Amino acid sequence: MLKKLHNIVEKLRPTFSEGGKLSALHSLFDGFETFLFTPNTTAKRVGSQIHDGSDSKRTMILVVMALVPALLFGMFNVGYQHFLATGELVRGAMTCAMFWKAFAFGALAVLPYIIVSYGVGLGIEFTVAQWKKEEIQEGFLVSGMIIPLIVPINTPLWMVAVATAFAVIFAKEVFGGTGYNIFNVALIARAFLFFAYPTHMTGDKCFVRTEGTWGWDNGQTLVDGFSGATPLTQLATSTEANLLPVDFWTAFNGLIPGSIGETCGWAILLGAALLIVTGVASWKTMLSIFAGGALTAWLFNEFGAETAVANYPWYMHLVTGGFMFGAVFMATDPVTSARTECGKWIYGALIGFMAVVIRVLNPGYPEGMMLAILLMNAFAPLIDWCVVQVNIKKRMKRAKI
Repeated sequence: MLKKLHNIVEKLRPTFSEGGKLSALHSLFDGFETFLFTPNTTAKRVGSQIHDGSDSKRTMILVVMALVPALLFGMFNVGYQHFLATGELVRGAMTCAMFWKAFAFGALAVLPYIIVSYGVGLGIEFTVAQWKKEEIQEGFLVSGMIIPLIVPINTPLWMVAVATAFAVIFAKEVFGGTGYNIFNVALIARAFLFFAYPTHMTGDKCFVRTEGTWGWDNGQTLVDGFSGATPLTQLATSTEANLLPVDFWTAFNGLIPGSIGETCGWAILLGAALLIVTGVASWKTMLSIFAGGALTAWLFNEFGAETAVANYPWYMHLVTGGFMFGAVFMATDPVTSARTECGKWIYGALIGFMAVVIRVLNPGYPEGMMLAILLMNAFAPLIDWCVVQVNIKKRMKRAKI
């Protein structure tokens, strides 16, 4: 089967090569070919180069695979929250038939977001690659999956399209493309939505579709909002000092309102395990984020003001909002994170620290992970530079001795 497919690709090659009828689409053909087959070329055989069959597409596909558990659970949770809101489902009374009904409903609701994200983002990537006469860059394979997972399900599709286009163009292509961007592309898309359309980014509404209405939100009613505030939103608006909206296991299992892929802790940990085992992401960055967030939250518990957020148990901060998802899938982005081994510890600890500080001290913004990661993206090169300079000075001292 693969041999037949390879033969078909080889027959089409002259058509897309220079001088062929469709040479203007060579970048598209190259991207499709390298997606299907491992490239048979390597770096020049001089210097210290790794000569194997791996390329960035394979690495990106591993990250997409790691995102699948969070995606599948998010699909189910969308349907679960919908049927809870309509009264068709009673919490704790799940049957097998209802499970598949909820999953199917959620899948139909989530898939358009994935299609729009990839359609807009890859369309821009293909256009830029063809314009520059370069190979198509693979970085958006991951960003295109993350963007739908970090937005609430009630976000109109046209907003997702605009945010994706903004992020790809202004956070990636203007810097030179994959490997040159300073900030995480998916987080820039979320930040754009948060500041441009803040009422759609709280994540405190579940997806309740009105009968007979499907498609884009083009002025006609697409969804009815159901007030189901997330735990962090409840904390930010509460006057009770010791409020605990949900218990630890409820938050960890993820059957609560929130962004599509951010609520389920065990699904995110499955993805983290794959990334760590394959060496795609740094466990040091992940661990230091959790340690920094836990320590900061504990300090607020002990010495903070008598508010609901300041008194929120440290372990609850780690399983609510986008803390776990950000720590595993976005803070570990090899392009925008710290690259030195010591720098990874510092970078991660500061993200955890800033995320909790923003949550506690800024009642207008109950979430804090997005801004914390973007802030530390800007400081990652400085952290690495400082670590390298310290190492140079230590070596210079040893050399003098």
